[in-house]
Amino acid sequence: MVKTSSRTDASSRPARNASRSGSRTESRGEPVREPLIANHAQFRDLVARVLDESKRVGATDAAAEVSESQGLAVNVRQGDLETVEQTRDRSLDVTVYVGQRRGSASTSDFSDKAVRDTVEAAFHIARHTAEDPMAGLPDADVMATDADIRDLDLHHPWDITAEEATEIAIRAERAALSTDKRVTNSDGASVSTYEGHFVLGNTRGFLHGYPYSRHSLSVAPIAGRGNNMQRDDWYTSDRRAERLANPEAVGRYAAERALSRLGARRIKTGKFPVLFEAPLAAGLLGSLTQALSGGALYRKSTFLVDSMGRQILPDHIDVNEDPHVPGAQGSSPFDDEGVRTSARKVISGGVVEGYFLSTYTARKLGMKTTGNAGGSHNLTLSSRLTRPEDDFRAMLKKMGTGLLVTELIGQGVNYVSGDYSRGAFGYWVENGEIQYAVQEITIAGNLTEMYRDMVAIGADTLVRGTKRTGSILIASMSIAGN
Repeated sequence: MVKTSSRTDASSRPARNASRSGSRTESRGEPVREPLIANHAQFRDLVARVLDESKRVGATDAAAEVSESQGLAVNVRQGDLETVEQTRDRSLDVTVYVGQRRGSASTSDFSDKAVRDTVEAAFHIARHTAEDPMAGLPDADVMATDADIRDLDLHHPWDITAEEATEIAIRAERAALSTDKRVTNSDGASVSTYEGHFVLGNTRGFLHGYPYSRHSLSVAPIAGRGNNMQRDDWYTSDRRAERLANPEAVGRYAAERALSRLGARRIKTGKFPVLFEAPLAAGLLGSLTQALSGGALYRKSTFLVDSMGRQILPDHIDVNEDPHVPGAQGSSPFDDEGVRTSARKVISGGVVEGYFLSTYTARKLGMKTTGNAGGSHNLTLSSRLTRPEDDFRAMLKKMGTGLLVTELIGQGVNYVSGDYSRGAFGYWVENGEIQYAVQEITIAGNLTEMYRDMVAIGADTLVRGTKRTGSILIASMSIAGN
């Protein structure tokens, strides 16, 4: 089946390190897993053939990507296997340009006729769409060359059967349930493995691709009974299965988190310091990335419009991007358009030095692409004041009295105004010591002020996806409770 579209913003494409959708089957049998990388040479030939076909039908320029992926996920609950899910996906995506008109089409059928039909569909769309002066392939001077392509150690398939994955998930859940008698139930545990490869090419001479993998383990125990029940979870994820945390350790830690939530209460309304636990601090970094993204900037749908050269964070805070960290989940030698990636300072001493731009959004802003079509690459938020001894306990001491936030509820972020309002769960802290769990509260502020009020960043660094940061202490936020 051929799918068509007339997208104009390349930055809207899903990031390659995110899961791709695909065909899914659920069974209790053993999924068949086959090596993918063997098809890489054929994929290069297919992309080259698509580009030639695009020129033959009259396209001015063209780009094509062919990809293939497969995954296995098992879910268990109370020691019983609930589902085994196998995913297998392949896709050919074609974009053609007729002058400054653009059309796209895709197919999962790689036969000669399907390839011709897909190219012709994209060409037909391009001929009938309105001209866009910003449309077009990246300039040749920003394209990744052979010299830019390096092995970033991104592909480590996990040779695991459904039975073996099930046993790992059961071990994690069993460890959680045996941690304490007050752990009474479970929302289950899961193990997943995912790998894929792709080849991307265009008529400017770019033709490259690489394989990649991602694996994870998670568990979500429930503590308490009746009206006093609390749930929490924990997970581990990596490109290498051997670097995943021990299943028993993941289960016990998830259980301890759930147990610590028992007896949660509300607190009085007021303004207090707020410490965002490292996993949630990564979300604050994600909000900053969104506010500095090209699509939001050219549409003026962000509170950080025209922020280049402005100080938006305290002068001790930096945000750096490094796409070339071996084995990291946000690493890539080029972006989704084939533009070379490079390490850079996004924010230095609190001052904005760079946006997150694709070719299209850069042209809309009168700037050059930053190699971020598809998203950011390995962002690190750090403070020049952070010392090695500033671990989680030290961050509680720095806060003194205030709220430690460990869970956020809802999507209450307005990127146009910067207004921030989220339901929250956490812990009330006095004199640097946790006193009790807190629930049914709302924390509110404005991202402009929150970013400026970042007092400290902890050395309790955690990587979540493409973001790396420690816990973040905000000087003051509004808390709505009793």
